[in-house]
Amino acid sequence: MMASIPWTMVALAWAAGLCMPLGGVIAQLERSHESHVKRSWLAGITALGGGILLAAVSLVLVPHAMQALSIATLLGLFLLGALIFMQLDRWLARGGGAKGQLLAMLMDFIPEAIALGALASASPAAAMLLALFIAVQNLPEGFNAYRELEGAGLTARQGLGAFVLLSLLGPLAALAGHLWLADAPGVLGGLMAFAAGGILYLVFQD
Repeated sequence: MMASIPWTMVALAWAAGLCMPLGGVIAQLERSHESHVKRSWLAGITALGGGILLAAVSLVLVPHAMQALSIATLLGLFLLGALIFMQLDRWLARGGGAKGQLLAMLMDFIPEAIALGALASASPAAAMLLALFIAVQNLPEGFNAYRELEGAGLTARQGLGAFVLLSLLGPLAALAGHLWLADAPGVLGGLMAFAAGGILYLVFQD
């Protein structure tokens, strides 16, 4: 079994995950004075991250779910994801947390990394494209999530260290997808529909 593991895809999943701390490094280095131009630029970065998350929902998560699930099942899991993450977001808000961007980033990253592993053997070209897509979206999402966590009181070492540890979820999720879900399209599709609902809620809420 070990010989069948596509280690290139595992490395790509980790490289895509490392774009999260890279985005955090850029946010940490960006220390210019507050101004109208800076506020407009930061709003643009936030909009870019939100747009990429919407693209992940509409171009990756939902289309893959549609291939494996009926419309009724897809809608049910989609709504379930939105409702559960609404409750989770409210719970975090009551505790004074500011982790909406981080949750959205992980809800995006983990199922896509699982899909990356599941596609590694069946469609290497599609897996490579998905890895590139994950990397591109993790950069602005990491930037936004770092600023959010910094505003909640985390130090640079804590924030960047957490992001490096979270990047390891990429190869782990890719391995799980390859070893256990490559032949279970229904389970993979359900996971993606659930994640898509949670992401869509968090994009509009946070």
